[in-house]
Amino acid sequence: MTEKDENIVNEELTEGSMDETKSSDKKNQKRWYIVHTYSGYENKVKSNLEKRIEYMNMSDKIFRVEVPQKTVTQIKGGRKQEKEEKIFPGYVLVEMIMDEDSWYVVRHTAGVTKFVGSAKKPIPAKESEIKKIIHRSTTQTQKVEMDVKVGEKVRIISGPFAEFVGDITEVYPDKAKLRAMVSIFGRETPVELEYKQIQKL
Repeated sequence: MTEKDENIVNEELTEGSMDETKSSDKKNQKRWYIVHTYSGYENKVKSNLEKRIEYMNMSDKIFRVEVPQKTVTQIKGGRKQEKEEKIFPGYVLVEMIMDEDSWYVVRHTAGVTKFVGSAKKPIPAKESEIKKIIHRSTTQTQKVEMDVKVGEKVRIISGPFAEFVGDITEVYPDKAKLRAMVSIFGRETPVELEYKQIQKL
């Protein structure tokens, strides 16, 4: 083998080992995975998994367990109540380095049904998606919920129609709005109102 051939072989070997290093780096990367749970068990799974991580000394492979939530303001009987609502019921986010051991610890936690992905190969979530989800759960985006129904009477407490009374004709819970017929100067006028602008009579 000539010196030139030897150099080519050495270069190829070096490149090959660099590729292997890259793939092993990728393999040992911490990524976010989405775990499916029994509905209503999300916080229990988080607590169970955190205990298992500690008990089985897996904190070097499983780093964070998150149940994304947001604050929801409910108005019931004219009283405001705040509660935490899950953004993705039935799912828990786990930041981990995926290998057989860490997979086993998460998968066999009580309440976990499966990883999102194929049965054999969990698929990591996109970092950008996780950032959005975690940002949504930390910002206090308040959704106002109200127990109002078509046909009920409400008093308007703010805006240009304050102090008027209206009959609800339509309710849009996803927008926290409703439409009511309000008698203005003797004429029935449809008015769109936000939940925060009204009070139930």
